[in-house]
Amino acid sequence: MSTSDNIAATQKLFEAFGAGNIPGIVAFLNDDVVINFYGPEDIIPYAGTYNGKQEAQRFFETVLSSVDIHVFEPEEFIAERDKVIVTGHLHLTAKSTGSAIKSDFVHVITMKNGKWSRFRDFMDTVQAASAFSQK
Repeated sequence: MSTSDNIAATQKLFEAFGAGNIPGIVAFLNDDVVINFYGPEDIIPYAGTYNGKQEAQRFFETVLSSVDIHVFEPEEFIAERDKVIVTGHLHLTAKSTGSAIKSDFVHVITMKNGKWSRFRDFMDTVQAASAFSQK
């Protein structure tokens, strides 16, 4: 696949995420996808490593059920060979506490056959942990 095809697939998955469309997200994942969301797993409900499409679906369902999305703004898509790097900004609210999560993010995506085979999420996890642990 070309780098422009990889960017287009990533943009479509992001659109599905913003719309809360789980089947639309899953359509762009390889069966053996690996997701890494870094942060304290005992505080952030969706932190951890997820292996395979079914676990990846659970990751996205957990994210969407744990936060309200106010802003999810990809800013730049950079692609080379099988990698797509996305930078952007987000503003979420942890549903369990009502606390804000505001952060820049970097997503590093590895593509295989036009679908995600690995997704790594880097953001200010201190913000997320703080939002989920406030009473």
